[in-house]
Amino acid sequence: MRHQYATLWIWLFLLPLALDYKAPDANVGHFIQFVFVIPVIAAGLALALIAPRFHNGSRLRSVITFSVLLCVLGSIVAQFVQDNDTGNYLRVLLPFVLFLLGYLVACRPWSEYRISQFEKALFVSNVICLLFTFAYGLATSGDLEDARFRIISVTLLGLQAVLLHEFVVARRFSFFTIAVFAVSVIVELLSVTRSLMIGTVFLFLFAMALSAPSIQLVWRTAARSVMTGAVLAGVVGIVAVTFPTVTEHWTQRIFASEETVTGKDPTTITRLAEMRDQYDQVTASPETLLFGEGYGHYYRYSPVYLPDLAGQISEKDFYAINEWPAGHNFWVYQLFAGGLLFGIAMPLATLAALAICFFSYRYWRVVVPDAPMLPVLGRAIMLFAALPATSIGGNPLGPRFSGLIFGVALGLMIATHARLQRALPARMKRPPTPPHLHPAAMPELPGRIQPGMGRADLATTLGISHAASTAPGSGQFGALVSRPTSTQNANRPNIVR
Repeated sequence: MRHQYATLWIWLFLLPLALDYKAPDANVGHFIQFVFVIPVIAAGLALALIAPRFHNGSRLRSVITFSVLLCVLGSIVAQFVQDNDTGNYLRVLLPFVLFLLGYLVACRPWSEYRISQFEKALFVSNVICLLFTFAYGLATSGDLEDARFRIISVTLLGLQAVLLHEFVVARRFSFFTIAVFAVSVIVELLSVTRSLMIGTVFLFLFAMALSAPSIQLVWRTAARSVMTGAVLAGVVGIVAVTFPTVTEHWTQRIFASEETVTGKDPTTITRLAEMRDQYDQVTASPETLLFGEGYGHYYRYSPVYLPDLAGQISEKDFYAINEWPAGHNFWVYQLFAGGLLFGIAMPLATLAALAICFFSYRYWRVVVPDAPMLPVLGRAIMLFAALPATSIGGNPLGPRFSGLIFGVALGLMIATHARLQRALPARMKRPPTPPHLHPAAMPELPGRIQPGMGRADLATTLGISHAASTAPGSGQFGALVSRPTSTQNANRPNIVR
């Protein structure tokens, strides 16, 4: 079947929400925001219909698919039980629906050419979101103090994660990638957001662990990452000299607890107060603990933490807080909204999938380092690792665009792992061999590729043509490396899909 518009659908699926924005007034701007969602959903449904299908089962893929479907569809039960405001419910649910749609579209055995298009669209969309959010935040704010809350891209850590894969894992540097990474760090510093800085450090350490085949070689990898550290240090120095007020704000944020009456950081206390109220509400009865309070349910600050905010907020303003958007803590909010039955399965399953793919990638990188699509798995792992990194300071599935991006990242990670797991050697626990016996030869593994076998056999097992697997730049970063598009046999199903 010809899918001549597949490329257009991929870009319509990932690009429009990069221009999504947070309206300065909560009562205006909703129509334009939903206009961005319509082509995304339409293109996603079209891609889901034309996408190739897996013919082999995968336990990990089945578990992830079930957990994501349970999270989204199970919210309907909580909505009927709690009868939350329908508009609030749909607004909070929309990013989770986009997360599900992105996962279902990307978790397919797409050809290597189509995967490169997905990666290129992902990278370009993240860069556009970074620049657009920064410009829009400055334009709608009076000064830098007010703008710092609006200039942060919702996928800033996801963009940094992919670039850190280039720098630390693939060890490829270009002027463009270094410039984009430097701009992201500048935005991070101007926002004076501690959680973002912690997330960047976490992703840097995660990339080091991903690239090191063993714990003993982590320090060697750290030595090779001097270039990335130099870029970070240089950008920090430039911002400190150019914007002295930013340095003062960072100093105030770091030592904020010392300036309060209680000696406690106010931001940390408000996050704890929010989580405590959500926990108290969901554990108030067996019904809410099982089904949750539902998406869009109102929550406040727990009165337990009011004394810790003395001098920071009045008692009247404290009790006036009544919020319904997705909470700042992703993990607690999932329990609050979905309960034990519908809320916690998806976060736990995705974390387990990230760990499984992480260790599988490290093993395969040593055994078959030139395997086709192994770099795709590495980039997908890094992009999805930005989800727990983002959850340090906020809910990664609160904004619409980040929900879509992380869903696509999860789908690419699971699909690529399933294909490589079938083709590459499995990790085996070798029993201790007695000193007087020779080690037994590795048994034949039907359907798997043994270490040292040629790329042609591996590409055939993965369903990739030999020409595609040996094309220039096929093992490189498809999102950043441009290569000519082949038009030969363009109408064959296994190429155009």
